[in-house]
Amino acid sequence: MRGQPQLDPYVEDEAPGGPNITAYDEQHYVTYLRLLDASRDGADWQEVARIVLHRDPLADEARSRLCWESHLARAQWLSGSGYRRILEQAVAMAARGGGHG
Repeated sequence: MRGQPQLDPYVEDEAPGGPNITAYDEQHYVTYLRLLDASRDGADWQEVARIVLHRDPLADEARSRLCWESHLARAQWLSGSGYRRILEQAVAMAARGGGHG
C-alpha cells in the first residue's frame, strides 16, 4: 500500500477512474466506506456531499453532485471488483521485493 487511509482527507472534484488502485484511492478508503454506508442508508446526496466531501451543494450544485457521483461510483467499483486489483497489486509488489513502506 502506497498511501495510508486518512479519516477525513481533502477530496478532489472527481475520483480517479481506470482499473488500477491509486494512492488517492488508498488515502480515501474511509471516505469511500462512508459514501457506501450513506448510500445503503438512503442518505440525501446533498447532505453526504456536505458532510463527507466538504462540498456546498447550495453554492455549487453541479460541482458538488459530480464530486459525489464520481466518488460513490469509485467506492462501488472498489467494493464490487476493485478489491481484486488491490490483491493483485499487492502480490505484484511483493514479487518485486516491495511491500513495506
